[in-house]
Formats: sequence, structure tokens, C-alpha cells
Amino acid sequence: MKVLVLTNLFPTPWDPRRGTFNRQQFQRLGERHDVDVLTAVEFRERMAGRQGETRVSGIREDWFTFYHPPGFGRFLNALCFFACVMWQRGREIRSAHYDVLLASWAFPDAVAGAWIARLLGIPYVVKVHGSDLNVQAEARLRRPQIRQALRGAAGVVAVSRALAARAVSLGAHADTVETLYNGVDTRVFHSGDRTAARLRLGLPPEVPLVLYVGNLKATKGCHDLIDAFPQLVGRHRDARLVFVGSGASRAHLEDRAASLCCATAVHFEGAVDHAATADWFRAADVLCLPSHNEGVPNVILEAMACGTPIVATHVGGIPEVVPEHAGILVPPHQPHELGTALIEALERHFDAAAIADHAATFRWDENIDRLERILTHVAHAGVRPARDPHLPTRAQPRPTRTP
Repeated sequence: MKVLVLTNLFPTPWDPRRGTFNRQQFQRLGERHDVDVLTAVEFRERMAGRQGETRVSGIREDWFTFYHPPGFGRFLNALCFFACVMWQRGREIRSAHYDVLLASWAFPDAVAGAWIARLLGIPYVVKVHGSDLNVQAEARLRRPQIRQALRGAAGVVAVSRALAARAVSLGAHADTVETLYNGVDTRVFHSGDRTAARLRLGLPPEVPLVLYVGNLKATKGCHDLIDAFPQLVGRHRDARLVFVGSGASRAHLEDRAASLCCATAVHFEGAVDHAATADWFRAADVLCLPSHNEGVPNVILEAMACGTPIVATHVGGIPEVVPEHAGILVPPHQPHELGTALIEALERHFDAAAIADHAATFRWDENIDRLERILTHVAHAGVRPARDPHLPTRAQPRPTRTP
């Protein structure tokens, strides 16, 4: 089976740490099938220059520059995405004879992907992750575009049951939607000695340590966490808070920590390589992810695989994967309740082995088995999206170019 993956969530030389969950999934799929991944690189990101190199074995990687209008014209992004793909890579994808297209992210990726699939005369599958439906579909001019893409898909893959239900409510046909939780690489993320992990990271061996891993932005609840932290310090005066990740909110978080008189207890590590987060999970007493909306964040699965308990918000698919014995869930936008939960988590005994055993049930091999069945069924069933009469006809085959 020959698969074209179209997404903005995949490592590129301009953002080598992006979309690690997709990297793990598509790389494993590439061990079984012929997989090409075409990744959008936003034009401003490309102008900023390369940040490193990427090499994902087992698949062919290529990129295109995604030009789009400023924020107020975001509803045009799918059209721009489509135009950029066809302008920069149209010859290659026309001649490659793909069996199925997999678009990972609803807008603009899946909307444009649906048009490309119609142009090529192949079926397509949409993979949805969280805010692409929970946030993007709330926009009046984007919602009908997302609805049309979901309705035309021969398959919709959702990373949680909550997101699957959301996809159906937006117009996806229920019999095409499947919940498929991401997996955990237990060769990297597994239990280990906390003191040894802290020694490797240069952290004090005994202090209570709360860890945040992810993008530093308001919708991830970073501001709520920094506001909740003094409540924890009031009970455990030596507590530390570490943010691992980068983002637009860093300056605000640093200023807020200073205004709350807890700056010396808050550390900003910056972004680290995916595998390096394993030691941070093992070093922490608790991972805190107070997002305002989510699918199923892999950092929660990976932290649990290391035996680390969770304090998170009761949003999206998080309640589906964090049982009571593995953590505490609170409402979003509630710093006081978040602070209370952090205190409780540090004072409660959690069975690290039981938490790790639970996380080990999220297996990549099972994930790939099911994804393979979905894509194979779609490709072999010959489910073809209705062709848009306004799109040009399919070109004659040309020799394939390896990206």
C-alpha cells in the first residue's frame, strides 16, 4: 500500500521536535508500507532558518512552504495550503500513484487534503488530535470547511472517545470514526531510580518537584499553574516547579513568578529532545498538565509509563486515560483547585509500578495494527470521494521522484 501523509505535525529541519507522536506512528507504519510524509513549514518559520536536521528511517520525508494571510484571513488557510502543495509538489504527488491519503490535523490540513484526494481520485482518512476540532471548529468560517472534510472522509481516526464524539457531532459519519489512542515507547519511557535521574539532571535529590512538559502557551494552562504554585509552596516551602518546553508565554510566566515571590523556586529548562524528557518524568514527583482543551496528550502517557502520577484537567480524552490510581483531575481555569490537587498528589502514596503497568497498555504495535487495518480497508474498498467539478482533471502519470 502506498500512503501519502499530509500534515503540519511532523519534525522538520525548521522545527525538529514537532509532532513526535506522529513521527513515532508514521515511522512504524513505514516499516510495513510505502509511506511518504509531506509536511507544511509555515513561511515565517522557514525564513527564521533551520534549527537542526531530521532523518526518520523507513519513510520518505519532504516539505513545502505554507504561505497564508494574517490572522483575520485564517479561514482562507485551507485554500492557501492546497495551492502551496499543488504549486510546489503537485507534479510529484500526481505521478506517485498513491492508494490513500492520510491528513493529520483537521484545519487546514484535512480540508486541503480532501481537495487533493479528489483531484488525485483516491480516498482519504482524517486524523484529529484535539484543538483542531475543539477550537478550530468553533470559528464560524472554518467550521463548515471542517464539516465537509469530515463528511467526505472514508475514515476518521480520533485520539480519544471524546474527540470521536466531537467529530460525529460536526458531521462525520459515525460508521467511519474510530478511536485510536497513541502509543508509548516503553524502551525509552519506563520506571527508573528518581534520585539517579535527578543527579543526571543536576536537581536536588529530596525536594518536592512538579513538572510541566509542553508548549508554553495560555491554552495549555501554564498561567493557571504558575498562579497555583504559591499555594503548594505555602504547604511545602522547598517545592520546585520546572517548565520543560518553549513558547510565547515564557516571559509572562517569568514575570508572574517574580510578582508572586516564587521566582527562585521556578525553573525554565527550555525545549529538550523527546527522549530526554524520560529522565525529567522519572525525576518528578508529579507531572502537571492543566490544559483548557486536549485530545490525549502523549506527555501524560509517557509520564505514567515512567511511574509518575498526574495532576491534570478534566478535559478532552484525559479522563479516559488517567484512572484514579494514577492521578487527580480538576476543572480547567481553576488555579485554587489545581493548587489543592498538587498538595494532595505530593502527600498521597501512588503505586508507581501500577501506574507504569497501566501506561504500558497503550502500545504502538497495537496502534499500528489498527491504523493499518483502517487504511487498508479504505484503500481496498475503493471508496472514492465525490470529485469537485471545479478542480482540474488528473494529470497523466509522470516518473516518480524520491523526495
